[in-house]
Amino acid sequence: MRFETLHGLQIPKIGFGTWRIGGDYSPGLAGDERSLAALRSALELGYTHFDTAEIYAGGHCEELLGQAIREAGVDREKLFITSKVSPDHLTPDEIRRSCEGSLRRLGMDYLDLYLIHWPRMGMRLEESFEALNGLVRAGLVRHLGVSNFKLRLLRQAAELSETPLLTNQVPYNIYDRTYVDNGVLAFCQQNDILLTAYSPVKPRNLQKHPGLQAIARERGITPHQAALAWLATQPRVITIPMSSNPQHQAENLAAADIVLTVEEMERLGAPYFA
Repeated sequence: MRFETLHGLQIPKIGFGTWRIGGDYSPGLAGDERSLAALRSALELGYTHFDTAEIYAGGHCEELLGQAIREAGVDREKLFITSKVSPDHLTPDEIRRSCEGSLRRLGMDYLDLYLIHWPRMGMRLEESFEALNGLVRAGLVRHLGVSNFKLRLLRQAAELSETPLLTNQVPYNIYDRTYVDNGVLAFCQQNDILLTAYSPVKPRNLQKHPGLQAIARERGITPHQAALAWLATQPRVITIPMSSNPQHQAENLAAADIVLTVEEMERLGAPYFA
């Protein structure tokens, strides 16, 4: 497994996303065994970064993740757990309650990383970060980040965070370059902020990219792995794919160790890579 190293941390290039574990926006209890099986498999394969949120399955996702970790007997200190506060809970009191609720559902004493899930029109970012900084000072959270922030808000968040802002989690894949075009990726790379790519692969689009297919054939890997390697090869970029299939989970994890050449990156349309 390759890592991004910054601020004294080693963050895996590829983690495990948990959207739709336990349900969508409300608990889907009928699927609990399937969700737990997916989490158990990921832990057994060696995933250490798990990304969740209070809105995932109405908090039930966090409950299942905590259960799977306890049952697996994995040392908490060896894991990197990310959760997110809902955009509906960005006042100082609500942020504190949301964080405490996530910790209670996970059965943990602290989060490694806590993000604002989405910016909200009219939010008071200064007040939100006062509360977030307070969580770090209280030891409930170790690092702060944001998600879905465009450049102006990202700059502001980086200034307001008392500790180095760790990440901006955004949609990014071989077809979606929104956060390249708007300057966010370059800002992150220049300021030691991770860009965490969610929705890293659009399976229906994999067959449409001739360069992706060719590189997969030449390297003896899947197009899915090539698409993940395209992200993982970029500096200050990590990604959090999700799969319930143990074979796909293993392939995703292995993609972290596939380093594409500059020529391959350019073939896939990344002239900004250096």
